[in-house]
Amino acid sequence: MSEFLQSERVGEAKATVERLRANMRRVIVGKDDVIDRLLICLAAAGHMLIEDLPGVGKTTLAYALARSTDCQFSRIQFTSDLLPSDVTGVAIYDESTREFVFKPGPVFSNIVLADEINRAPPKTQSALLEVMDRAKVTVDGEAHAVGSPFMVFATQNPIDYEGTFPLPESQMDRFLMRLRMGYPQHRDEIEILRTSRSGYDSMQIGAVASRAQVAAVQGLVCQVFVEESILDYILRIVAATRTETEFKAGASVRGGIALRTAAQARALVNGRDFVLPDDVAELVAPVLAHRLALSRQTGDALEERRAVGAHLKRILSALPPPT
Repeated sequence: MSEFLQSERVGEAKATVERLRANMRRVIVGKDDVIDRLLICLAAAGHMLIEDLPGVGKTTLAYALARSTDCQFSRIQFTSDLLPSDVTGVAIYDESTREFVFKPGPVFSNIVLADEINRAPPKTQSALLEVMDRAKVTVDGEAHAVGSPFMVFATQNPIDYEGTFPLPESQMDRFLMRLRMGYPQHRDEIEILRTSRSGYDSMQIGAVASRAQVAAVQGLVCQVFVEESILDYILRIVAATRTETEFKAGASVRGGIALRTAAQARALVNGRDFVLPDDVAELVAPVLAHRLALSRQTGDALEERRAVGAHLKRILSALPPPT
């Protein structure tokens, strides 16, 4: 083990994540890879964007995570008439004290489900920019801290789906990862048909990790050792996106930091206090793809995402990992 972390603390963090993983698998069938990456995102104190068609289990995944911890949970249903103050809160005049009193919005929680985030107009979407970056909300010049730990779990339908607004690049850059659920395999969908019940209140799982345990895992991630050759590997990947002519613009500095942090989180949840090249390679697409756009856009959102993924795969295959 490295000098930064004791083996006992790494073991405790891995055990916490394993309990969460096993608990979520009780209600999320056949999506182990999605669960694993969501838990990596949680460990990294990042925000997650799940993008897919309605009815494939995006919201169920968020509820399964929330039910598996004792963290405070809130859900915001994004609609076309939702206002920014409906998300962040508003100052209300109190006649008894003759002062304005801040009434917190639903974003003041530990795990916030922003359901169908791209059904709200850009002005309302932007209400999340500050809180996703600083875990604070500023109203009338006064900053208010939200819950700790804090995670935004957003779902969205494809942007070419009727009645949706594309998220601006600045908003997309705030998400650590973007994932797709996809349809389940045949045998998994048979199991879902056999056992699933309508309504999230019938979800038969309880908390297996406390708020303090989640915060403890997040506090260890930044202490996971990243060797200089791994940092160079991350930077070579990010730099390659900036020189790739098929991309309108390369990954930002925030994107590089996100890839490093996600790799540290993956190492920790796998019981290591040091990052391997595989930790980086496995997370390139989930962390970077949503931060990139094609220079020649076709108008077909799904096809463009596939093309971005293919270009990232080609970049990765051309860059030898450190030995």
